[in-house]
Amino acid sequence: MKLTRTSRTLAVAVMGAALVGVAVAGPAAADDDPPNGIDVSVTIEPNTTPGEVSMTVADNDGVALAEEGSNAAARQFVGALPTVTVTDSRRPEDIPAGDFWAVVGQASEFTATGTAAPPIGPQYLGWKPRLLSDSPTGAVQAGEPVSSVISDGTGAPNVGLQGQELLVSTANSAEEIGSWQVNADLALRTPVDVAAGEYHSTLTLSLFNQS
Repeated sequence: MKLTRTSRTLAVAVMGAALVGVAVAGPAAADDDPPNGIDVSVTIEPNTTPGEVSMTVADNDGVALAEEGSNAAARQFVGALPTVTVTDSRRPEDIPAGDFWAVVGQASEFTATGTAAPPIGPQYLGWKPRLLSDSPTGAVQAGEPVSSVISDGTGAPNVGLQGQELLVSTANSAEEIGSWQVNADLALRTPVDVAAGEYHSTLTLSLFNQS
């Protein structure tokens, strides 16, 4: 059994007092073609480089959450995860039976900069993953939504991103190979009496591939 893991980190901030080889062939030779024509040829050998499962994150400059949807139950700050691309470049015959991959996310606590405000735990940050690419077989699916411990009213589990939560996965890699994009709506829901300040958290995305 082989398990590989690739991780990427993403800064999440909430700001302010409001938590503010090609072959080139010419045309058929004619009897009157000039004698100085140059034949261009190339021999392309079979690609022997093994494929792999990889992950990239677009525009990884961080996410600034902005207040929207606050009510008497919670202050709410929202944003969107940059697009994450998972690519499986392996040949079908090279994928072992039972092989699967998954991307999970986990946040650190939000710590205030320049003030003594207490940190905001990662359990207050939730997300709603969205698969942006077609999955013809349905083998690749986005993870289920996760709410802050202060419920968003959707019925999603109130656990936040304090543990590793699923962003996107496939249960059987051999069913579908290619490239898929996914992102997620982020929502930080805090107590209404949260201290003002600029807070920062690190959201770590990890790609697991196991066979």
